[in-house]
Amino acid sequence: MNQQDDFRRSVQRDTEREQNGERERAGLVGLFMYGGVVGLLLAIPMVAGAYLGRWLDSLSPEFGTRWTVSLIILGVVAGIFNVVWYIRERL
Repeated sequence: MNQQDDFRRSVQRDTEREQNGERERAGLVGLFMYGGVVGLLLAIPMVAGAYLGRWLDSLSPEFGTRWTVSLIILGVVAGIFNVVWYIRERL
């Protein structure tokens, strides 16, 4: 019984997505907007990591660029997670 309910919900969700997709035909502008959102989801965590890392490195001269590089890498990972999550929700 539980599997049937899950299957019905899944089919209903897919049907609603298909109907919404038919209503929202993406033109060239929609495609650029989608790409822009994906770009921002990737870029914002990287830039935030760079600024935060630079600030932390400026607190002590012995750090060098350790925090900056580490937080940029963390920002890349967070940005990729954001993009994957966004694309999964949209599809």
